[in-house]
Amino acid sequence: MKSDTHSSPSLRWDIFCRVIDNHGDLGVCWRLCADLAQRDHAVRLWVDDASALAWMAPQGCAGVTVHAWPDDAVLQALAQDTTFNIGDVVVEAFGCELPEAFQALMAQGTSPVWVNLEYLSAEGYVARSHGLASPVMSGPARGMTKWFFFPGFTPDTGGLLREPDLLNPLTPDGNTTNVTAGHTRRSKFDRAAWLAGLPLDKPIAANERLISLFCYEPAALPDLLKQLSQADAPTRLLVTQGRPSAAVAAATQALHMPCCSTGTLHISQLPYLRQTDFDHLLWACDFNLVRGEDSLVRALWAGQSFAWHIYPQDDLAHHDKLHAFEAALDMPADLRKFHAVWNGLETGPLPALSRTAIDDWRVWGHQTQQRLLAQTDLTSQLLSFVAQKR
Repeated sequence: MKSDTHSSPSLRWDIFCRVIDNHGDLGVCWRLCADLAQRDHAVRLWVDDASALAWMAPQGCAGVTVHAWPDDAVLQALAQDTTFNIGDVVVEAFGCELPEAFQALMAQGTSPVWVNLEYLSAEGYVARSHGLASPVMSGPARGMTKWFFFPGFTPDTGGLLREPDLLNPLTPDGNTTNVTAGHTRRSKFDRAAWLAGLPLDKPIAANERLISLFCYEPAALPDLLKQLSQADAPTRLLVTQGRPSAAVAAATQALHMPCCSTGTLHISQLPYLRQTDFDHLLWACDFNLVRGEDSLVRALWAGQSFAWHIYPQDDLAHHDKLHAFEAALDMPADLRKFHAVWNGLETGPLPALSRTAIDDWRVWGHQTQQRLLAQTDLTSQLLSFVAQKR
């Protein structure tokens, strides 16, 4: 599903998102909105809680307007507004259920392409379900068709979000494209300058290995802190705000460990980071502990060694999802073991984060990045898909 998206006509998009509990859904939707806008499309983002954008994307994005989730009164006013037009494409992110009054507006006049953007997974159903039609059988949009669009790690899925200026994409012969070579964000990144600009409690020493922490509340976190405090090499743990910061505070208290420095470990709290600076964090660190969907994809594009804390589900469905991810990306056995303990699938001590292990996992991370770069990015695939359905 490849096409030259530069020749695609500019479209109007309505993208709907509900924030569940961790702002990850909003992070994915904002990246998609910004990517579309940078390709000359006009985007309206409808979201029930946009507060995280104040730190996630404080600069906003030309071409993207943010709107509160529309209630009945707003939708009634829009129905009477002769200047309001439904977008050419309506994206229902992660099954968030469009308001019925908005569906009624969609059913009037020329129907938009209605896309259900699903969660990322490496499980087998993704390739089988990607691109399937879902006829609407009841309600105000009865007779319309909703299309399933699944992100994924293989060419028979919708791919992964990757804005054109992020990395040097590969051509089928393995060479980098001339369009972006030497002009990507990654190629221009100054690691030393970015690290020096962080508002940390203590400057980073040249001999410190850097580990970023963006997690939920892993039971193995106290073990990790203890291991790092007794390691041979000095380690700086860069902790992101929110649940990771609270989890570290609870773990250090349980271990009766100083909150900042003990043994060879120094813990530094980061401020809330913009999406661009979160990328910089992943690029700058030797090992990244990430969580959820958006940060997983960004860790893959970073090409560094990393471990993923998958979103825990009460029915333990995340176990199968994690195993499918490990298999799809041919993860090394020792890194799979780390994932099993980090995600609570197994008990026992975490495998040691030795320099050799991190270096080996970085080789795997780079190889995985290069393989995924050979696939068409999600936004380009989505544009091609929409063009086929219009």
